[in-house]
Amino acid sequence: MLDRIGELRSEVEAAIAASQATGDLEEIRVRYLGRKAELTTILRGIADLDPAERGPVGKAGNEARGALEAQLARRREELEAGELGERLAGDRIDVTLPGSPVAPAGSLNLLMRTRREIEDVFTGLGYRVMEGPEVELDYYNFTALNHPPGHPARMAQDTFYVDPGSLAPGIEPPPGPEDVLLRTHTSPMQVRAMEAQPPPIFIVVPGRTYRSDPFDATHSPVFHQVEGLAVGEDITLADLKGTLDAFAQAIFGPERETRFRPGFFPFTEPSVEVDVSCFACGGSGRLQSGERDPLCKGAGWIEILGAGMVDPNVYGFVASHGYDPERVQGFAFGMGIERIALLKHGVPDLRKFFENDVRVLEQFR
Repeated sequence: MLDRIGELRSEVEAAIAASQATGDLEEIRVRYLGRKAELTTILRGIADLDPAERGPVGKAGNEARGALEAQLARRREELEAGELGERLAGDRIDVTLPGSPVAPAGSLNLLMRTRREIEDVFTGLGYRVMEGPEVELDYYNFTALNHPPGHPARMAQDTFYVDPGSLAPGIEPPPGPEDVLLRTHTSPMQVRAMEAQPPPIFIVVPGRTYRSDPFDATHSPVFHQVEGLAVGEDITLADLKGTLDAFAQAIFGPERETRFRPGFFPFTEPSVEVDVSCFACGGSGRLQSGERDPLCKGAGWIEILGAGMVDPNVYGFVASHGYDPERVQGFAFGMGIERIALLKHGVPDLRKFFENDVRVLEQFR
């Protein structure tokens, strides 16, 4: 019996040494040390042996079992380390890469996307994008745009005023009212841009503006606007019409047309309200179902912006910079970015742009 225990031990040691995978070791353990293994059977049958054999056989069997279990454990550690090294080499991970699945990237707010789309249209037409200060002087916001003190149009553009003492040292307000205010439109950059360069000039000015309006479905005390200005020697109202046709077709579709209606703005003369042919009903005023189109209210046209030829009085404030009203003329236009976004994407309420509701924002990723 002792000889057989020695043979089994040698056989198992050889099998352990020859194993190449942890799976092989499990087979060896079950085969030689499991519940039905020969060594286990020998140890269970010790009670049936002669008293003189019980001690030596039990001792040899237990020693063999303990030694084999220790060898199995050592060999398992060796094989597991090797297998781990192979997996690491084959599954190398670049920790600088994003996780899996990749987290969805953020996206621009629909207002910013619409602003950039408008900018792209006009830069493609040769215009330059400019920006100006949101805290503006009365002179640029009103006076130099043909809104003299006491002009009733100032009331329609009532805004938020700032303490003039907050101006940086060394800034001297121009002649006239020394009020400092949050700009009511981006139009002040018309005068600032003409002061900075002689004609011809072609610019668009996007940015945030402020008025003391209510906050409802169509109004906000904070809104965004794009102002456009084109001044040269031979620019006419026909050029304005062609420019706005190109803009409307780029934003709302190639079938769009524009319509001019008489309007009034203090810094343009003549002034026009600009409509675009309805892109929901195609200008018919009726949907395919025959129902009245709620978007254009059955008119077939939708108002999108105001425009006109620059009033000669405005040139009078920049005449010393090369803008002689007898020699140059041009046009200006202004549009609300919120209105363009509302119309193009069918957003029913302007307040949706400011609520940061993820369910709304994710629709325009």
